[in-house]
Amino acid sequence: MKKVIFVLAPLVVVGLVWYLFLKPYDYLVTFEARTFPGTINQSIKLWNSTLEDAQIVNQESLTHLEQTIKFSDSTYSYEWEITPVTDSTSKVKVYIKDLDHSLQNKIAIPFYNTDFEKRTISTVKDFNEKLNEHIGLFRVKVIGTSQLPATYCAYVSVKTDQFGKAKGMMYNYPLLNSILANNGIELNGRPFIEVRQWNKETDSIRYDFCYPIIKSDSLPQHPDLKYREFNTRTALKAIYNGNYITSDRAWYALMDYANKNDLEISGLPVEVFHNNPNMGGDALKWKAEIYMPLKDMDD
Repeated sequence: MKKVIFVLAPLVVVGLVWYLFLKPYDYLVTFEARTFPGTINQSIKLWNSTLEDAQIVNQESLTHLEQTIKFSDSTYSYEWEITPVTDSTSKVKVYIKDLDHSLQNKIAIPFYNTDFEKRTISTVKDFNEKLNEHIGLFRVKVIGTSQLPATYCAYVSVKTDQFGKAKGMMYNYPLLNSILANNGIELNGRPFIEVRQWNKETDSIRYDFCYPIIKSDSLPQHPDLKYREFNTRTALKAIYNGNYITSDRAWYALMDYANKNDLEISGLPVEVFHNNPNMGGDALKWKAEIYMPLKDMDD
């Protein structure tokens, strides 16, 4: 018996020291989500923007974010770790630490149902409910490899964040329509955007909002309107149904598909729109073709 105690005692001491002083979090919440990591990443950021005294303090990658939320008496650190499980599901682990009362929480949690636990579970549950609501508002179906046709286009350049993408389109629809229609320019396909820059850490983008047209010798001039060739390219294709505000969810679906199939993509998507968002209606009936050009085939 003494030998057992002699062996176990140091292990217990080491375990307690690790638990109380070295363990980097106070509480862990795990759940599964019926979507891919990019949607969860963007949903965390959108949810964060609706909270008081909350901010994203670090994003190591699409699947790893750190967030702080201030409550009345404490600041909590939320470390989000997202792992894809299948093509349509992900596992989310949230490591939570009370930056002001960590030691007290670690001592109390094994014995009591603490306010820290209750607040933590309630907060993560609130996010999960909003995530599930969001998932029901759109659909993405990856089709596979396809070909983007070449065209000549009139376009305007827009700088914004991902959430403001659709607003930039809606703002410029009247400009493109009025200038081209009033000058008798013949359209040659559906409007589309080509993303030219994408900062995945800040979610900032620069894109060209394009109208395919028949090239002519007399094109109308406007300080915001430009013209160029859009070259054909091979790309991964997905069909997106939903509000165009969140059509970037299909970007992440295509990125996941490319990663799982060892395909090298440009990372700069193209979206072709079948509906005018200014007309409203049931967003789930809106359709967009989303493309992610392949590097090894065209670059």
